[in-house]
Amino acid sequence: MTNPLLDQERVNFLAARQVLATAPLPAWPRTSKQLNLVELEVDWVKFSTLNHRTRAEQRAVVALQGDTTLFSADPFGFAAQEAQYEILRTQEGFAELRSDLANREQQEPAIVTADGVLINGNRRAAALRSLYIDEDRPDARYIRCLVLPADATVAELVDLETELQIARDFKQEYGWINEALLVEELYERESRDYSRVATRMHKDVSAVRSLHEKLQQVHQLVSMSSGSRNYIDFNDNESAFDELAKHVRNKQPIEAESVRSVYFLGTLANVKYRKLRHLRRPDAAELVKAEIESDPSLSKLLALAEETDRIGGEAQDVLDAILGEAPAAGPLTALLGLVATRRVDEAVELEGGTVVEMAAVLESLASAVVAAADEAEEDQRDQSAQVAPLARLDKAIVEVERATEGLARARAFDDFDETGLASRITRLQALLGNFAETQS
Repeated sequence: MTNPLLDQERVNFLAARQVLATAPLPAWPRTSKQLNLVELEVDWVKFSTLNHRTRAEQRAVVALQGDTTLFSADPFGFAAQEAQYEILRTQEGFAELRSDLANREQQEPAIVTADGVLINGNRRAAALRSLYIDEDRPDARYIRCLVLPADATVAELVDLETELQIARDFKQEYGWINEALLVEELYERESRDYSRVATRMHKDVSAVRSLHEKLQQVHQLVSMSSGSRNYIDFNDNESAFDELAKHVRNKQPIEAESVRSVYFLGTLANVKYRKLRHLRRPDAAELVKAEIESDPSLSKLLALAEETDRIGGEAQDVLDAILGEAPAAGPLTALLGLVATRRVDEAVELEGGTVVEMAAVLESLASAVVAAADEAEEDQRDQSAQVAPLARLDKAIVEVERATEGLARARAFDDFDETGLASRITRLQALLGNFAETQS
C-alpha cells in the first residue's frame, strides 16, 4: 500500500534506483527490519521539517520572517527547504561534521522515506551538500540511504526518530529545548502518561517530567514576550529553568509568581542561575523591586511599566467581569511584561523624554537582581548563624543518647577503653560548664 501523502513521482524515481544491498534497521518498530540501501544525490533528498532537533530554531526563523506557515504550508518547497538547510548549516558542530565527512566520507547510512525525505541523517546530508556545492567535491555528490516502506506512518517515523536520535545516538546533542519539545509531543500522543514517554525515550520518568515542566516555564516567558524572544534564545538557561520549575511545583500561587517573575527578569538580564537561586523565597519580588526603586533610571522604568499596565488593565477589567478574575499580579509583573516585549537592540522612552537603550536597561536590571540576591544570601547566612548553636546542640544530644544506648554492648568487649571513656566524659562536662557560664 502506498501512502497517499507521498510524492508519487519521487517514489517512482527512488524505486527505480539500483539497490546496493539490504541491511537491518534495528530501531525500525516493525518486525521486518530489512531495508534496501541505495545511493541518492544530496541535492535531491529532502530535509525533514519535522526534525525535532531543529524545532526551536524553526520557531525563531518563523518569528523573524513573520511567516507562520513557512514549514507547514509547503514543507518540501524551495523556501522551507532553504530555511531548513540554513538552520542545519548554522548549528553548533556543523563545521566539525563537514570536516569529518571530507576526511573519512560517510560511515553510516541515512534513512529516508519512500519519496526521499530524510528521517535520520539530515545534518550529514546538509554537510555533504555543502561540500559538493560550496567546495565542488565530487566525492560528496551522493549519500547512502536506507529506504523505509511506502506505507510508513507519521507515528512510526516519530518513534524511529526518538529511538535513533534520543535513545541511542548521542553524537550530536539535541539541545534541551528541542528535546523538551519532543517530550511534549510524545506526552500528548501517549495519553499524557510520563511513564510511556520515558519508555519511548529510554529515560527515567523523573527526567522526562523535568524536561516537560521546564518547557512550560519557557512557554510562559516566550508567550509574554509577544515575539521578542524565541525558544532557542533560552537554550543556555536550562539550569535556571530547572531550578525554577522544581521550586514552584508545589508552591502557593503568590510565591510562585514572585519567584517566577524574578527568575524570568534575571534570565532576560543574563544573571547567573547561581545568583538567582538565593531568591527562591516568597519575598523575592519585593527584594528586587526595592533595589530597582533605589536606582533613579530603573525607578522611572518601573513607573512607566506600571502606568502602561494600569492603562491596559482598565480595558481588561471588562473581560475579567465576564471570564472571571485574572491571577493577581505581583510587584514585578508589569516591569517584566515591559522588558520581555522589548528586544535588546530597542530603546525605551522614560518620563521627561529620556531615551535609554534596552541593553543598558538590562545591565542595570542585572545589577539590581544581583544586589537583591546578595542581600538574600547574607540574610540566609544570618538566619543560619542564628539557629546554628541550637542545631548543633540538638545533634550533640542525639549523639550522647546513642552513646549511652551503646555503652553496655561496648563494655562487653574485654579491650573496651574505659580510660578513653572517662577522658571524654570529663571533656564533655567541662564544655557544658563553659557553656553554662555563657548563659549567666
